Amino acid sequence: MKSYRILIVDDDADIRETMVTLLSMNDYTVTAVADGTSAIEKVTREKFDIVLTDLMLPKMNGIDLIKNLKGIDPDLQCIVITGYATVSTAVDAMKAGAYDYLMKPFNVSEVLMLLKRVIQFQDLQVENTQLKKTLNHRYSFDNLIGSSEGIHMVCSLIEKVAETDSTILILGESGTGKELVARTIHYNSHRKHKTMIPINCGAIPETLLESELFGHEKGAFTGASSTRIGRFELADGGTIFLDEIGDMSPSLQVKLLRVLQQREFERVGGVRTIKVDVRIIAATNIDLEDAVQEGKFREDLYYRLNVIPIVIPPLRERTDDIPLLIDYFLTHFIKTKKKDIKGFSPAAMEILLSYPWPGNIRELENLIERLVILKGEGTIGAEDLPKKFVSHTFSKDGVLHITLPDAGINLKDVVEEFENNLILQAMQKAQGIKNKAAQLLALNRTTLVEKLKKKKLDFHINA
Repeated sequence: MKSYRILIVDDDADIRETMVTLLSMNDYTVTAVADGTSAIEKVTREKFDIVLTDLMLPKMNGIDLIKNLKGIDPDLQCIVITGYATVSTAVDAMKAGAYDYLMKPFNVSEVLMLLKRVIQFQDLQVENTQLKKTLNHRYSFDNLIGSSEGIHMVCSLIEKVAETDSTILILGESGTGKELVARTIHYNSHRKHKTMIPINCGAIPETLLESELFGHEKGAFTGASSTRIGRFELADGGTIFLDEIGDMSPSLQVKLLRVLQQREFERVGGVRTIKVDVRIIAATNIDLEDAVQEGKFREDLYYRLNVIPIVIPPLRERTDDIPLLIDYFLTHFIKTKKKDIKGFSPAAMEILLSYPWPGNIRELENLIERLVILKGEGTIGAEDLPKKFVSHTFSKDGVLHITLPDAGINLKDVVEEFENNLILQAMQKAQGIKNKAAQLLALNRTTLVEKLKKKKLDFHINA
């Protein structure tokens, strides 16, 4: 356990001796000096956690001493001890940088209690500093892994827009890393010391989403037993990330449009207008232009959101990045799961490189985690991969080539799995529109519908 170092500054020798004895008995490491000059010399040469200083000192008063000490060590916490405390004195001490003050005469419990509060405050500051460093590292550009042209374009665009307050619209298929891009923008902006608040607009029922976004007043509706602060208020000064924005209802789209235009709103059931300073980043996997044409999304809101679009390419268009991502996830899971995996065999790597990755990076990450856990040690071979990962690539003439794994395959299962996979990909690309999906597969719509029913394929559009 850390022994906190305390410096006592008092010209009264009896008080110095008493404080040293008292605090030493409570496991503090204590040094005492008689004046401000000596205190400055001590803090210049040694590291202290807390200073307790008398207000009335020879050569230099306690408030001037604190100003000097904070100039040497801004993290040093100072407490003023005084027998002449007034409101004005307390304000002056706080302005100089004091954490708090003690009135003479004081008792042992007061001193120990105040020191405990100071230490808790210091520990919280250290924890917050470490958390910020972790977040800054986690969401640095280095974590947008890839060497492909597509990912370089994304990084370049993020670098240009991060420091601005412009609204960002992130577009990409499910699992491509839209939230990672949003967080990278936030933690590389001037708002990084404030909060980024995410909300999934597609995962919350419409009746509750308005309250989640804007908050509500007590009694606004059945069950509203107290006032609730919404996500926009919580994000004040920072960023709000609206995921699956394409799923928002028309009525809420109108209210969101006002927030984008005026940066103000009222809580549900409230009359007071609340203003916020917040950056808005939205994301969707659907084509909003199509949604506008179909009347499902407001055109004016679309243009308000689409100030700076960032399109994240799917993994199948970033094949050069697959080995880098595999290496990153493999290293991570070997460490966290404490396994001894040597890597992938050439045959296994060939299969992974040719797989179309409908679930994108999320699917790749989940696969690597599963393989590391199940394999445990050694090299991951083609035989360790799930059946659906049998290698398949198309040549320029559109002919399908399948590489037979060393362990062999069940032809019926592979063909079935491959067909299912293509149907799901087509439905994903077509955003669930069966006519469009049938055209992508060169099938009649009725044939596709029959296959979906017969195979009982569970299809849904993810963000």
